[in-house]
Amino acid sequence: MTTTPTVAPRELALLRLVAQRLAGPPAADAAAAVGGLLCVQGQDYPGALTSVALRTRDRSLSGVRAALDGGTVVRSWPMRGTLHLLPAGDLHWLLELCSPRVLAGAVRRRAQVGLTEADLERRRELACGALGGGRRLTRAALLEALGAGVDVGGQRGYHVLWYLSQTGTLVMGPTDDGEQAFVLLDEWVPSPRRLSREESLGELARRYLAGHGPASEADLARWAGLGLRDVRAGIGAVRDEFASLEVDGRELLMPPDLPDRLAACRAEVEDAVLLLPGFDEFVLGYADRTCAVPAEFAQQIVPGNNGMFRSTVVHRGQVVGVWRWKGSGARRVPAPEPFTEFPDDVAAAIPELAAALP
Repeated sequence: MTTTPTVAPRELALLRLVAQRLAGPPAADAAAAVGGLLCVQGQDYPGALTSVALRTRDRSLSGVRAALDGGTVVRSWPMRGTLHLLPAGDLHWLLELCSPRVLAGAVRRRAQVGLTEADLERRRELACGALGGGRRLTRAALLEALGAGVDVGGQRGYHVLWYLSQTGTLVMGPTDDGEQAFVLLDEWVPSPRRLSREESLGELARRYLAGHGPASEADLARWAGLGLRDVRAGIGAVRDEFASLEVDGRELLMPPDLPDRLAACRAEVEDAVLLLPGFDEFVLGYADRTCAVPAEFAQQIVPGNNGMFRSTVVHRGQVVGVWRWKGSGARRVPAPEPFTEFPDDVAAAIPELAAALP
């Protein structure tokens, strides 16, 4: 009988750093970095670009923008009704898998902002007319085109763009003067992957565990916004591809080679100091992040549980503080805030790490 190895929470955090390409060999490029995680939190667009760049060989923001402009990576609302960067070819099947649950929960919100289903379907017609033939429009320009007969200001406009993206008409891809433009999804991604529901559940579990493991079924359910029944079906379909370990009595799954990958770069990981942007997957990619974020300091990362995750300082796999930029231009400097007190080597490393950020 095979015994499941037991590891300490700190070891779990180090394994996740390696799985997420924040330590050890980086991804070859932005498309590979995003594909390895399947989805990357994208609420804060500049922060999302940085999160991806930090996981690539050249650590280049221009490389991430090139992936968006070239159509290999897109930004949309594939899961939980939340913005993410993801591989373009994976958006269709993720929307088909995850959108029904999200859309069912959005009916009340639609009524609150004063939009009817007929209003939204008319906006879909207008969007297809404005963008058809390969055209692209920034958010403001597209909302102007969609405004005929309906006020699309404020939250109404956001809901319209969200709904048309959630239902597979729009997607954000190419950049225009630093701002992402909207295009028609079926034109921008003419040959998407098409999976059955069963295949989608298995692919979701496979890709999540490969890029985020070690992780639990509860972690995946929270990350994807799906019920445990679906998550268990997906994990069951790919369970034999992954190894297990136990942390605090919980079984977690991971790529079988992950411990060896950590061993190969342990010295690097043990000494690593990282400055991560807010909303990074290392923090947000799990239901239980206590292996890296001590529970007593969780409120300092997302004050008041307001949904706005602050940028973090990570040392040896542990989030030890938060940070922000202070000043502007040549006078811009990092302003770190330790949870307790930074070790001298961490405090000394922060200015240099900030200067080297993509």
